[in-house]
This record gives sequence, structure tokens and C-alpha cells, in this order.
Amino acid sequence: MTRRGRIVSWTGGVLGVLLLATAGVGAWVYQHLNGNITGTDVGSALGGDRPVNLSPGSKNILVVGSDSRAGTGDKYGSGLTTMQSDTLMVLHVSADHKWATAVSFPRDSWVPIPACDKGSGAQSAPHHFKINEAFSIGGLSGDVGKAAACSIKTIEKNTGLRIDHFVSVDFQGFKGMVNALGGIEVCPKHAIHDKKAHLDMDAGCQNVTDEKALGYVRTRYSVGDGSDLGRIGRQQEFMKALAAKAQSKLTSPTDLYGFLDSATKSLTTDKDLAGLKPLYDLASTVKDIPSDRLTFLTVPTYPREADIPTDKANVLWQYPQANELFSDLAHDREVGAAGKKKFAEAAQNPVTAHSVRVRVLNGTGTKGLAAVAAQRLRQLGFTVVFTDNGPTTDKSTISYPPSLKTQAEVLAARLPGSKATESAQAPPGAVTLTVGPDFSTKDS
Repeated sequence: MTRRGRIVSWTGGVLGVLLLATAGVGAWVYQHLNGNITGTDVGSALGGDRPVNLSPGSKNILVVGSDSRAGTGDKYGSGLTTMQSDTLMVLHVSADHKWATAVSFPRDSWVPIPACDKGSGAQSAPHHFKINEAFSIGGLSGDVGKAAACSIKTIEKNTGLRIDHFVSVDFQGFKGMVNALGGIEVCPKHAIHDKKAHLDMDAGCQNVTDEKALGYVRTRYSVGDGSDLGRIGRQQEFMKALAAKAQSKLTSPTDLYGFLDSATKSLTTDKDLAGLKPLYDLASTVKDIPSDRLTFLTVPTYPREADIPTDKANVLWQYPQANELFSDLAHDREVGAAGKKKFAEAAQNPVTAHSVRVRVLNGTGTKGLAAVAAQRLRQLGFTVVFTDNGPTTDKSTISYPPSLKTQAEVLAARLPGSKATESAQAPPGAVTLTVGPDFSTKDS
């Protein structure tokens, strides 16, 4: 695939395609396509408690593949009454426009979901759940902007990244783009029979359109290991194939118009990104990035079952690797191929919460707080080996012996605002949490 084709694919298949077309369309067509794009103000729904932008000039764009369920009839996804986010990723474009990284978030990621506007003015309660539920909570009223706002709040809370823009692409637009190209060739190694996706496919290369194309990129349980990680890989490969065909086929005005009409109708963005020109400008900023500096990766995870044996459906982000990734992007440090390899290797032997042994000390005058904190840690999967009263402290602290640095970082990552400190006096064999008055016993 050419460099330009790779740009098309990694920007979600839509932004980069605008590079192919906007300069050559007529005024009426331009205005029509421009008017197709829905812009929404999400600022009021995000509030003021947001991460600081640590790298001015860089951009973090949240890309959501959404399902409004509108117009699907009895086809794929029927029976669900809320908006769904099927694909979730953050595209980081460096301040110097010389590199970019796209990070995908498995929708089964078990994370804290902050309080969000449910669209009716009521607020949801903070809780832990699958990350894609955030889009559903915000979208209860049918407003894509509010759905995106809750996803942005959730991503910002869990990564520390400041999200500058968002782009949401819905199902119907996706199918329209595929159909305008006459379909996309896929080559499954094994036959696929997925009742949930309404998908029956033989093994081998074949052209897919409409519902079959949609089912292919969304199928999960009937392919490979049934994980969301496998589906992310298929979606990325499909978008590369879509990008390549778009470049080779969109030479006639009719084909081009049909493709762009479907693409732009499917888009909802923040108000600053709404329109062909700002989307074109965004794509143009990265058109000269070499392919070896475009990095695609998935946030490192491990099965939550390792910590909570009854949960066989979700994954947890792997720490400290996830924090390292988010910190690199927040400070505009290139991850690159070496970083991607490092995260992949670490994923082979994750340090689970269950493997972390924790001593819990009560550093306050509140009786029983150590027991309450211990129970909270057990709910998160940690192994609590000791509870007692401890030295008085104004703030919760984590201390650890030199050999348990990684384990302490895993604990600190699950307790927002806490920091782990090495101590030669720390008892061996366990990480020590001294609970201060700031310790939250509630889900957050």
C-alpha cells in the first residue's frame, strides 16, 4: 500500500479519503457534503476537571465507531435500544507532525466510568464497567455529542490524556462507503457462522458488501479465540483494504460523490472539527509522516478472570505498561516500533492485581478503615495479607521493598492520586498501603 493509502487507513478510513477529493469538487457538491457533517459542542458536558495539556501543539483525537440502531430494521444489532460504541481509539498526532500513534481500546476493558450527563439532565453514578458503556450512558437521549462526551470523560479519567477532538462514524455510513466501492475483498481462513452477527461465510477470499461487510468487522465469538483483540485486528485490516480500493476506484465523479456522501453523512464531530476544511486540514498535517513512524497498537491488557475468577468476559489494562504508554503520549514522546515491541513482550507475563500481596495500615483516627480499604482492594482483585493500625498520615501512601517496584506500581495505578515510594524499611514480601483520610471507599 502506498504511503497515502496508509494515511487513509490509520485515520479511520474517512479523514484521509478527503485528501482525494475536496480540491476537485464543485461548489454545490462541496456545500452539500460539508452540510452532511454534524458538529456538536461537548465542552459543557465535560466540565472543568480535565487533564492538563502537557504537550501544546500535539493533538489527541478520539475516534468512535458507533451504532445508533437507527435504520437497521431487523438486521444486525436489532433488539438493543441504546447507542453502542463498537470501536474506540485515540489518535495522537505529534506537535511537530513527524510521527503519530493510534491506540485502540478493547470495548471489554473494565474501567472506572465517571459520572456523566445521561442526556436528560440527570447524572449517572460513578462505577466500574466495560469502557463502551460510557457511550451508551451519554447517548440515552439519542444525542451523539453527549454520548461522545461521556466517552471522552472516561478516556481522560483513565489515561490522563487531554482529548482535543472527537470523530464518530456510524454503521449506516460505513455500509454506504463499502457499497459505493462495490464491496471489499476479505479472506477468512476459516468459515464463519455467527448468529449474533447474522453472518455466514465460507473460508477463502470473497467480496462483501452491506450487512455482510458490517457483520465481518463486528463478528467476534465465532472467529479465532473470540476476543475483542482479534476483532480489532480484523477491523484494522478491513480499513486498510477499504483505503486501498478507495484510491484505485474513486476516479469517476459519480463513484466519488456516492462514497463521500455516505462518509460525511456518517460523521459527527466536535464543533471545531465539523466541516470538510478542518477535516482536510487535520489529514493534511500528517500527509508527510513516513510509514515507519505511524504506529498502531492496542492498550496492553490481560483477562480480568486472573483477578476475579467469576469474570470470564472482560479484560483489565496491564500496569505499569499502560501508564507508561499514556505518559509517553501525554508528553509527546514517540512510542514507535520499539515501544510497541516492548509492550507486546510485557503482555506475555503481566503482573496481575491478584499476584500483588498488600499490607493495609490505618493511618487515621477512623476505626475500621483498614478493614474497609482491604475489602475495597479485594474487590479490585488484590491479595490482602495483613491489616492493622499504622502511623498517622495526612495522605494515603504506598511503600515497598526494592524487589517489589512493579507490584507497587500496579497497586498505585488502581488508586488514583497515589504514588509508590521505595523504602529499605518496608517489610519484605508485600506492598504496604497506609490509608489516609483521602482514601476513597466508593467506586470512582
